[in-house]
Amino acid sequence: MSSIDVVIPCRDEAGSLPGVLAALPTGYRAVVVDNGSGDDTAGVATAGGARVVHEPVAGYGSAVHAGVLASDAEVVCVLDGDGSMDPAELPRLVARLDAGADLVVGRRRAVRGSGWPWHARLGNALVAARLRQRHGLAVHDIGPVRAVRRGDLLQLGVRDRRSGYPLELLVRAARAGWSVAEVDVTYSPRTAGRSKVSGSVRGTVHAVRDFGAVLR
Repeated sequence: MSSIDVVIPCRDEAGSLPGVLAALPTGYRAVVVDNGSGDDTAGVATAGGARVVHEPVAGYGSAVHAGVLASDAEVVCVLDGDGSMDPAELPRLVARLDAGADLVVGRRRAVRGSGWPWHARLGNALVAARLRQRHGLAVHDIGPVRAVRRGDLLQLGVRDRRSGYPLELLVRAARAGWSVAEVDVTYSPRTAGRSKVSGSVRGTVHAVRDFGAVLR
């Protein structure tokens, strides 16, 4: 197996992190990026055996990029720290990399009561449809879980440091001729706290605005 790090961008996820870290598959190393938390996210991550990176510049893309830079693994996965996705499903994404894909992204399949509100689902579906039409990618989600070879990702040069990061990654992958695979992943209610993006209409609007800037 290739060396694998799991980059977990976090802000105020002390309540969810213990479960996320405990569920990581054997051989998958956690790199928790504390993106300006006001709680004890960093302390909880350290206690759970994770490597902790502090990224003071706010933004999802900033946190993910900091974690990728800090990693020394051949393969990096990215997973939210809110407990909404099962780390035990990551090997299925990595297996698709081993089978020849350049990038593997998770398509969220929400369980009942997942807390995925209509405005977030609608915005996600519209952006995914645009990706299929404009860039020929057979994806249906701009989800927060993915697997990719670290060196390839850094060479791709994703620049967005906010909510637009995962979308720019897909756009650049399409332009580079990458093979992009999509794997279903379970999407459950977050185990603590509230989403910074989909938890509010305002957060979703900001994310869609960032997505729009990438698609221009």
